[in-house]
Amino acid sequence: MSSSGGRKGESFADLFARGDVPIAKQRRLSVGEEVEGVVGHVGPDSVFVDLDDKQQGYFDTIELKDARGDVTVKVGDRVKAWVVGLDGGQIKLGKRFGRDVASTDRFRAAFEQGAPVEGKVTGVNKGGAEVDLGGIRGFCPFSQLDNQYVQDPSTFIGRSLSFVITKLDERDVVLSRRQLLEREAKDARERVLATLAIGSTVKGRVSQLREFGAFVDLGGIEGLIPMRELSHDRVKPEDVVQLGDVVEVQVKNVEKKTTDKGEKVEITLSLKALAADPWSAIEAVAPVGKVVAGQVSRLAEFGAFVRIASGVEGLLHVSELGARVRRPEEAVQIGQALLVRVLSVDVARKRIALAPASEGAAVGAEDRGGAGVIVGAVVKAIVEKVENYGVVCQLAGTKGRAGRAVIPNAETGTRLGADLRKEFPVGREVTAKVIEASDNRTRISIKAAVEDAERADFDSFRAKGGGAGMGTLGDLLKKKLGKR
Repeated sequence: MSSSGGRKGESFADLFARGDVPIAKQRRLSVGEEVEGVVGHVGPDSVFVDLDDKQQGYFDTIELKDARGDVTVKVGDRVKAWVVGLDGGQIKLGKRFGRDVASTDRFRAAFEQGAPVEGKVTGVNKGGAEVDLGGIRGFCPFSQLDNQYVQDPSTFIGRSLSFVITKLDERDVVLSRRQLLEREAKDARERVLATLAIGSTVKGRVSQLREFGAFVDLGGIEGLIPMRELSHDRVKPEDVVQLGDVVEVQVKNVEKKTTDKGEKVEITLSLKALAADPWSAIEAVAPVGKVVAGQVSRLAEFGAFVRIASGVEGLLHVSELGARVRRPEEAVQIGQALLVRVLSVDVARKRIALAPASEGAAVGAEDRGGAGVIVGAVVKAIVEKVENYGVVCQLAGTKGRAGRAVIPNAETGTRLGADLRKEFPVGREVTAKVIEASDNRTRISIKAAVEDAERADFDSFRAKGGGAGMGTLGDLLKKKLGKR
């Protein structure tokens, strides 16, 4: 079918009045009709679509490419299109009518069917933009030029855009790009929603970064990756993704809600779900009893959380930071590197208990943290504080509760009524004997250590023959008493 184009600057009324536009021959399909079919072949220049009734139409391939130049369909895809031309038995399909279409029947078909038409913005006036529709003048109000407020309409001059015709009579062709954009966005949303399934993996482009997460454009509809789903680590959105990044995400939830403004769809996505779970190999990451390297990631009232691997944190309880420490910030700071000992791992609750590593301990080494002391051993200890029941010390070379010991009041070796806070200032090193050692308590005695030392000195003196002929202390007393 051939069509006559309007003369440049010609009004739609002129086209009607002239009446010399040839009418298309009657066919099964007509220009302006919306059709649907299955892609049968994708070529460099044309994409062929198998329509109903054993007919075949074609797109110019360029019309089905995205902004990056990639063809957006593949063989087997079902697509919708408009019949934009019938010539020599060929059915030309399009997403819109081109600017070369300027016949009354095609404009009328586009108006009645709501089919897009293509035009070039040639200028702006007080109320809107002037659009060349292939020799026919159209008008698009500024409010309909985009789906958001247009600050400077002159930036559209020279651009070829798609519109829908909202008014058509002998005098006016009124256009709207906004309605077309909203319709296309709705169609895109529906297509995407139809393919989304919880647990499925989809690709999208990061469109917004907010303090609570990142939005991803899935192709006409956005989904949110909440902060908790960005990574196994506790991170900010900008630490993981940037605007424009193409990401692969898992669909966690799709929920439709009815609001005052209509139906709203909330899509929750996850990056974390596609990353390996560090807890699946926690035995290697946090071996109980071994020393691991970590970094303080956050502080709480009850202790400090230490990051020991990507997505793995352990708790360094405040009681492990020193007998005098009441708040974790008194002992550690966020970002501080530490060597810690793994006390326990609760896989089900994903919790790890940590303690500071002993002095001189190396990563990977076994560290009992002072819990290996035995009754009878003589040890060095550093005074940390004095309580009513005795002196609290930390065994030299250890850190944390496992290396903490108590010298009961009666074992301090001081005179009755002595001021223990003066006798044992914080930081003083003492020598004591272990008199009790268990998983829950270690007690040491200065008195016992002193007695052992005196006994050892006396035994050494006797072994060297000191006091020969003097006999025992009992013998000396008997002699003394006998003389009386």
